[in-house]
Amino acid sequence: MNDVSNSTARIRLGTRNSPLAMVQAEETRDRLCATHGWATSEVELVPVVASGDKVLDRPLSEIGGKALWTKELDAWLAEGLIDASVHSAKDVETERPDIFAFAALLPRADRRDALVGADSIAAIPQGAVVGTSAPRRAAQLLNLRPDCTVVTFRGNVATRLGKLKAREADVTFLAAAGLERLGQSAVGAPLHSADWIPAAGQGVIVLECRADDADTAAMLAALDHEPTRIELEAERALLSKLGGTCHSPVAVLCEPDGDALTMCAALFSPDGAERIEGEARFAAGDHAPVLALAADLLERATPGIAPHFGGG
Repeated sequence: MNDVSNSTARIRLGTRNSPLAMVQAEETRDRLCATHGWATSEVELVPVVASGDKVLDRPLSEIGGKALWTKELDAWLAEGLIDASVHSAKDVETERPDIFAFAALLPRADRRDALVGADSIAAIPQGAVVGTSAPRRAAQLLNLRPDCTVVTFRGNVATRLGKLKAREADVTFLAAAGLERLGQSAVGAPLHSADWIPAAGQGVIVLECRADDADTAAMLAALDHEPTRIELEAERALLSKLGGTCHSPVAVLCEPDGDALTMCAALFSPDGAERIEGEARFAAGDHAPVLALAADLLERATPGIAPHFGGG
């Protein structure tokens, strides 16, 4: 047990200490209490400052990638200092240690990106400076608007909005789900998926525990949302086959389509000049068409795209 542990807690949830991460942890706590009939005090939130929140002047891809969002929580979870970690799915590496398991996925929120500073991609002023640190957002923006210039924007929602207000950029992107969870939906204009493809896992909260911790897994499993799990597992199967990293500009949209699902995926060169995309329709849990889509994209990858994907 850690030295700040609440002795009355049934479960200790580890979380990054950013405002959005804390809101996500609080949502998880509320859902656990409502499902199991617990008092709020029976779920302890244990915040940690993640490495990804400490270094904000360089792109994530240059300082260690997505592992910087998870490594502190992974260490605490492995040591038994917490019972479970609360993550944003899009921030979790595609390949995870075998000692951990996704015990539950909460119902997916809005999967779209929101544009802050303009009402649409077309409405961004000519030659605008766009702040983002996400390779997918940068490449997709430059593909559609090569007249724009991209500068690195990192930090939590408030930090990025502050940089925008300080005129460090004309526009920026934020996850619509994050703005919604913070009660700030009015800040941005959601981008429709027909025009702008979001990130794999966007809008999904993951609850991860030790694979051998059956008691915690059972507590969390009561919250698992099967439709969200079906989508996320397919999206992560695609990423795994593509062999992408945090450097890889890849956009994925997976949605219900009648009694099946449809996935659209696009790969970009970092400068946005090259783009390839494809689509697959598949039954829930059948990843063969998803893997075939990934293989097709890799086969068609142009010289500017291919070096950023490893295959699998």
